[in-house]
Amino acid sequence: MSVQCEATAKRAAGAPMSVFERYLTVWVFLCIVIGIALGQALPAPVQAIGGMTVAQVNIPVGLLIWVMIIPMLVKVDFGALHQVREHWKGIGVTLFVNWLVKPFSMTLLAWLFVRGLFAPLLPADQIDSYIAGLILLAAAPCTAMVFVWSRLSNGDPLFTLSQVAVNDSIMVFAFAPLVALLLGISSIAVPWDTLFTSVVLYIVIPVILAQLWRRALLGDGGPAGQAAFDAAMERIGPWSISALLATLVLLFAFQGRAIIDQPLVIALLAVPILIQVFFNAGLAYWLNRSVGEKHNIACPSALIGASNFFELAVAAAISLFGFESGAALATVVGVLIEVPVMLLVVRVVNASKGWYELGRRAPS
Repeated sequence: MSVQCEATAKRAAGAPMSVFERYLTVWVFLCIVIGIALGQALPAPVQAIGGMTVAQVNIPVGLLIWVMIIPMLVKVDFGALHQVREHWKGIGVTLFVNWLVKPFSMTLLAWLFVRGLFAPLLPADQIDSYIAGLILLAAAPCTAMVFVWSRLSNGDPLFTLSQVAVNDSIMVFAFAPLVALLLGISSIAVPWDTLFTSVVLYIVIPVILAQLWRRALLGDGGPAGQAAFDAAMERIGPWSISALLATLVLLFAFQGRAIIDQPLVIALLAVPILIQVFFNAGLAYWLNRSVGEKHNIACPSALIGASNFFELAVAAAISLFGFESGAALATVVGVLIEVPVMLLVVRVVNASKGWYELGRRAPS
């Protein structure tokens, strides 16, 4: 791992939890309440914001997602990808769960519950849209919030940065084909042009901008460059948090009426999401234990396997199907339950450290 990346990661690991991190569930709940209230009290302005689109891309949501994820991506040192061999087993588990298990297991669960068991209880004309939203939710691993989950579980900061860098690199090339494959298998029309636009806007451009910014801050990599980088990270840190909260308010304002009018739909869509969160977290956690990885590697590996890049999922759902679609609602349900559920997963992996170390396979 490069010196700059290591220094940044260790500073992040040693920093005290922010107020945002300490009361994460409270802020999300407030965003839900405020967003729904705004959607009901000011329907016309909310509809106007929802209509601010170019080429089916909602501009306010897109800008907020950029402000949210670019500061996180600035931390990622893609030049240090060759260092993943230091924890190649943990990286291998992460990639296996994120790309070969999670998207396909979510698709299977969507078919089983949305198209099967729950179909009589759901609007027939939205079944395919709900399935599409669940596929979008599972097709991209977490990029931003995984840093928070890792810190809360005392995860290795260097490993966390490495796995995010690897996943982001893969996501640039794999997200669109994977989503198209799973939508096609599910007999859902694939608007390739809009899907490609979403990848460019929400993955490729933010990655490029973040890395250019990173290089400009670090300069020649000397002490002055590192000091400038650290100062910039401290200054722009609140941007991501503020944008996340604003995005949540906006999304729940868009979907407030649907959430109030269709509580049963929300509960039913939450079932496959909850199952896949616990299944993938448990699978990654157990696999890391089986191959002999340390607990502080298994935690971020399990957490990135369970959480989703919901910012991308929501943006892509809005672009592909519209902000009032079943797909957008399904991704918002993912946002609704992800934070409290992921905090529960953090508690489980922290509490089970003794069990994990007791039965961990000795590294070869």
